[in-house]
Amino acid sequence: MTQIKKRFEKLQSSTLRLRNSSAEERANKLNALWQAIVNRKQDLFDAGAEERGCHEVDIAAELVMIKGELDHAVKNLGKWVKPQKVKGAIGTFGKKCEIRYQSKGVVLNMAAYNAPSAECFVPMIAAMAAGNAVAIKPSEAAPRSAQIIDEIISTALPDDEAQVFQGGVKTAQALLKLPFNHIYYTGGNAVGKIVMKAAAEHFASVTLEMGGKSPVIIDETANLENAATKLAWGRVMNAGQVCIAPEYVIIHECRHDEFLELIQEKIHALYNSEGTGLNNSEYVPRLINSRHHSRVAALIKDAKDKGANIVFGGGSRKKDRYIEPTILSNVSEDMAVMQEEVFGPVMAVMPYKNREQVLELIAPRANPLALYIYSQNDDNIEYFLTNTSSGSAVVNNNCVQAGTNPNLAFGGVGASGMGRSGGFEGFKEMSNARSVVHQPLDRFRDFLIMLPPYSDRYKNLIMKGLK
Repeated sequence: MTQIKKRFEKLQSSTLRLRNSSAEERANKLNALWQAIVNRKQDLFDAGAEERGCHEVDIAAELVMIKGELDHAVKNLGKWVKPQKVKGAIGTFGKKCEIRYQSKGVVLNMAAYNAPSAECFVPMIAAMAAGNAVAIKPSEAAPRSAQIIDEIISTALPDDEAQVFQGGVKTAQALLKLPFNHIYYTGGNAVGKIVMKAAAEHFASVTLEMGGKSPVIIDETANLENAATKLAWGRVMNAGQVCIAPEYVIIHECRHDEFLELIQEKIHALYNSEGTGLNNSEYVPRLINSRHHSRVAALIKDAKDKGANIVFGGGSRKKDRYIEPTILSNVSEDMAVMQEEVFGPVMAVMPYKNREQVLELIAPRANPLALYIYSQNDDNIEYFLTNTSSGSAVVNNNCVQAGTNPNLAFGGVGASGMGRSGGFEGFKEMSNARSVVHQPLDRFRDFLIMLPPYSDRYKNLIMKGLK
């Protein structure tokens, strides 16, 4: 704890200097960070293969997400750091009003294991762009990635501006006792509550990204083959260890059976095109560790024991943490697979009769991070968007709203999270939006009429404002 505190204090010592740094200085540091990432890309590819069984193209795609976020920040920093003029109002007549985005101080980013590079670097980019010092706590579940990230950051940046704190629960607990100014956390609800309580001790602001059970709605007008293709990819990608992955499908009863046939075909087409078996495919990743493998396997068994039909998959192999892509039907609310986020390649499918029933089927679960609608009926699309709540939503696709466009704010609602990341929204999240009013002192604009003793003219003026 003493060593961690000393390292934190070193970060604290640079906050005023970083706050006063120019847009050009911040951009140069971001570019240096990117170059250090590129220099270690093969190591990151190897770590992704070892820890999650990912193809190097999948890891490269994560790095492309980082590059997009970083380039957007570098391009726009000069505009973001300038005072933003705002319109006046009757109460500020004659005055100049503006908002200045000022750094918060020291930001702690507690990242998850499912995309360790993106989850460490994307929030870090926003924090650096806003002029903060940054502490990174990578997940101990992906130790090789954590070590590489540590080496990248220590190479690119001085240790009074950015540091990586490796370790498990004890390291996290020690960090949460320190007076960080902002905490960005990616993970589950249980730890999210701990983070919020710790932040409250120091009145730190928080950003929480916590996933949830993201539903898919497929109506009677959907292009079913298109939907099945995209959902096969969205559920198997990263072995389902994606915070915005489609968790369960609510499909109109007239398309239910056809969809179950198509989703099986599409899984084979995408991940078993050579016919050597899904378990031998270079494109089917693995769960992060044996504990999560056992947890997901238990969810499948629980569903089967309670009457679910295993339409496809259901197999597993413990030695390499393999869970076969699995499709379930005939599911019910008493099954654990319908109560908790699976975070594995398992998708449940249930039919509906009318639009109102869709809302009833979604209602038992907390507001999700994402919601997906497959439909060609504009009225149905608007109905589902208007009558549901989620951090994000996509129509006729899935998993394309995060890390793809810095102009799209990303985040959750309620139990799926709070705060936003991405582009300017991420910059704002890591900044104090400081309102500033400039009062000219010339006699034509420096009005003192509102000071006591009140004149009849001022009394009448105020009373008129109540009409």
